[in-house]
Amino acid sequence: MTHVLIIDDDPSARLVIARALGKEGYQVEQAKNGQEGIELANQLLPALIICDWNMPQITGLDVCRYVKSKESLVFTHFILLTARDEVSDLVRGLESGADDFLSKPANPSELRARVRAGLRLNRLNRELQRQKQILEEELSQAANYVRSLLPAPLKGVVSAQSCFMPSIQLGGDYFDYFWLDDNHFVVYVLDVSGHGVGAALLSVSIQNLLRSARIRDEQADRSVGGLDLSQPQQVLSKLNEYFQMSFHQEMYFTIWYGVYHRVSRHLTYACAGHPPALLIRGDEVEKIGMAGLPIGLWSDCDYEEGKIFLPPHSRLYVFSDGAYEVTPPNQSMWGIEGLAKILTGGNGVPPLEAMIDAVKGIKLDDDLSIVELYFA
Repeated sequence: MTHVLIIDDDPSARLVIARALGKEGYQVEQAKNGQEGIELANQLLPALIICDWNMPQITGLDVCRYVKSKESLVFTHFILLTARDEVSDLVRGLESGADDFLSKPANPSELRARVRAGLRLNRLNRELQRQKQILEEELSQAANYVRSLLPAPLKGVVSAQSCFMPSIQLGGDYFDYFWLDDNHFVVYVLDVSGHGVGAALLSVSIQNLLRSARIRDEQADRSVGGLDLSQPQQVLSKLNEYFQMSFHQEMYFTIWYGVYHRVSRHLTYACAGHPPALLIRGDEVEKIGMAGLPIGLWSDCDYEEGKIFLPPHSRLYVFSDGAYEVTPPNQSMWGIEGLAKILTGGNGVPPLEAMIDAVKGIKLDDDLSIVELYFA
């Protein structure tokens, strides 16, 4: 049964309202002052409150502000009962959180109509909250699924570790790294446009394609499907052929893709609209990337390759834009330069740990993905 709470220091006014609503089948509770009303509101969590404006000590405005500040009562429809009709008074009531007003003394027909309207809004708000919770659960499940597909840390000639922090909305980030054969090590980070389950599903589809190509490579049949994972330029061209946005709900993605050759120590890479990687050699920081349209925007795109020598003890960071588009409270956005300062800050703290510490307490508007590679 729907609970309605009446708060008024006038017992006659309470009785009139309670009788009118009781005939409508509502479960009506009464409080004779603001303090008692607050206590009953916390106990009953009513769908609707009718509260007199003018009461001693704790006024109706005080009760309204309290109710709207409580998470458990935020959807309770609040009607202020008042004889005031000045615009300034109505503004004060609305700014305190009131949802509606009822003239005093209350007209029974108007009372019933406003209560019915308020309860409809209460039901709609609660249904919206329920749908929001379902969506958040789905996003959380999607984030957990994406996380389960991410690669484990590696040690050896190339050591790899990573960090994935999904945003409150969940984006379309994904990354992977693996030995293609004894001499070729592959790393890539991609970022699908948009947010939500759709973006996450597309990122998984791309990962599945690259993983199936990897299996074929392991079987020494690189000609199958025309996708050779050791050739960054070819990989980006093929992805652009397979994932045109017109066939994928108008979603496109950016990607940084690199292949390290163990013997020559050369890194060959290609980029499609993605942020540059950061190469750290001693105290030197270099951006590794190039211009290029995102995958899926245009069918006839040419992607270029770059090549760079990696001396021993080099560190390479490949990341999504969420790793540097971080804005701490009352500060400006990090930017790539700010991220580089954190990763090279030293003080004995491992770079990824330093970055994780730096984003603690900050709400992320986009997924944060970063891969760290160390070349022995």
